[in-house]
Amino acid sequence: MSRNFELLRRAETEQEWLGTSLAPPPAPALAARPQFRKSTLEEEAKLVQRLFLSGPEAPRTVVFCGAEFGYAPSWICARAGEVLAAQVTGPVCTVDANFRVPHVHQCLEVESPLGLTDAVLDVGPVQNFIQQTRSSNLWLLPCGSQVSELGTLLRPDRLKARMADLRAQFDYVLISAQPVHLAVDAVVLSQTSDGVVLVLEANSSRREVAQQVKLTLEAAGVKLLGAVLNNRTFPIPDVVYRKL
Repeated sequence: MSRNFELLRRAETEQEWLGTSLAPPPAPALAARPQFRKSTLEEEAKLVQRLFLSGPEAPRTVVFCGAEFGYAPSWICARAGEVLAAQVTGPVCTVDANFRVPHVHQCLEVESPLGLTDAVLDVGPVQNFIQQTRSSNLWLLPCGSQVSELGTLLRPDRLKARMADLRAQFDYVLISAQPVHLAVDAVVLSQTSDGVVLVLEANSSRREVAQQVKLTLEAAGVKLLGAVLNNRTFPIPDVVYRKL
């Protein structure tokens, strides 16, 4: 099995689940941008290349979600957006739809009180809630104002309409979402996308949970594009592993 990151083209059997060692740091303050290892940056570049730049049929709207609540999908989604924006000329938008642990705004160092929840409630243009990052063609739709009754607020029809607005305005849309099998809105978002990338944690994500996610996506008619195995460790030093 290759030591490099491998994105699943199709997750139809358990043997197809492969991984990488993308390890997000603990949640930082907004001004503290982490320094990623060279190997992590290389794996992120491979992820973007294989997922978005593999040909004319490559997906353009992708949901990143975890098996459990956590920060890893936010970091991977944000970094994929940055890497993709650096390689394409068209506009790229990242969306923070992880309403219980929103974190993409910290990853991209963008601070805004408004975002997706406000856009769903408001009838104005979706661009009123989008913030440009320090990259000229990377934008962010933050999570938005905190709400108490997400199920009542985020009606599927309004959520789908806003996603359609984003798809019409941006060449690529990358969405960080809640675990699909735990949140209805994550399923709705997945149905508006070209597919889902599942983020699993090495040594903690359970096989039965991953299987449940797969079944949930299949039942909703959503394509599972692949999986990332996060925090994977190697039994020998990286410098030696590279020579094998």
